[in-house]
Amino acid sequence: MSFFIEMLLKLFFLLSIIPFLVSEKLQKKYDMKINSQIEYTLFTGPNKVALIGEEFIEETSGMAVSRKNPSWIYVHNDSGGEPEIYILDTLGTFLGTLRLEGVKNRDWEDLAMGPGPIDDQTYLYIGDIGDNFGNAEELIIYRIPEPDSLENIITATPEIIRLTYPDGPKDAETLLVDPISGDLFVLTKREAKNTLYKASRDLLTDGSNIALEKVMQLPITLSVGGDIAADGSQVLIKNYWVIYYWARIEGESLEETLSRKAVLLPYEPEPQGEAIAFEPKGNAYFTLSEKKLRVKPVLYRYDKAASDL
Repeated sequence: MSFFIEMLLKLFFLLSIIPFLVSEKLQKKYDMKINSQIEYTLFTGPNKVALIGEEFIEETSGMAVSRKNPSWIYVHNDSGGEPEIYILDTLGTFLGTLRLEGVKNRDWEDLAMGPGPIDDQTYLYIGDIGDNFGNAEELIIYRIPEPDSLENIITATPEIIRLTYPDGPKDAETLLVDPISGDLFVLTKREAKNTLYKASRDLLTDGSNIALEKVMQLPITLSVGGDIAADGSQVLIKNYWVIYYWARIEGESLEETLSRKAVLLPYEPEPQGEAIAFEPKGNAYFTLSEKKLRVKPVLYRYDKAASDL
């Protein structure tokens, strides 16, 4: 029965994107600005970087760009995939694999970069936060320091941080770590208004069990990914059709930033686009879809307009 329900949900999604694909084709052919709410002056694109041909990178759900090595892009598959992070370069070439030892990929849905227990060290946060049927008792965050060097296969034993919602299980696909405060945020997916939850930095220790704090609802539905620029000054959240963008005012908390109205950025409709990430300086963002209907995923790049650099 669960398989049947999942197939119905996927069919609904495929049908729902048809209008967006049609509008995107019209826009390209006739240079039409179909959605007048989209701001085309902040970022330009898309620029098609590369087709991702590796068969083992076919259900990309999370993405982050390295802070130590800005030419590296980390990606991972979602539910049932190997407990591995794949490293591409910013031209889409596969470089190597980072394997997490002693853990499983129940439903990894997003990657985030951020601070951690050691100062001046950047960490990868892997969010095992997906829950399509709302029956998971906990969310699991795996945390590892960024690797210093690249090999064909790198192994790491992660810290394990367990989270619970204060109001029952939920499906989520968006994980954010604030580089300014170090707080961790999870944004749910299924509700008409997705809900933001928070775990404070001082609670994020290996082996901890944390009750998330309910922060706010956002006027967004079906959130599937997000990122914060390395200096904390810009925030992205995407669903299947739209990219939401906030420029953070100095001194604002992340919650205060997200309480303001977002700007809509350019986005190339994808078969099932769930992954998005800033390059470290925030001068570009990348998107990458899952492989669907035998269509190989494309790595897209959107660059900040010259006037905003």
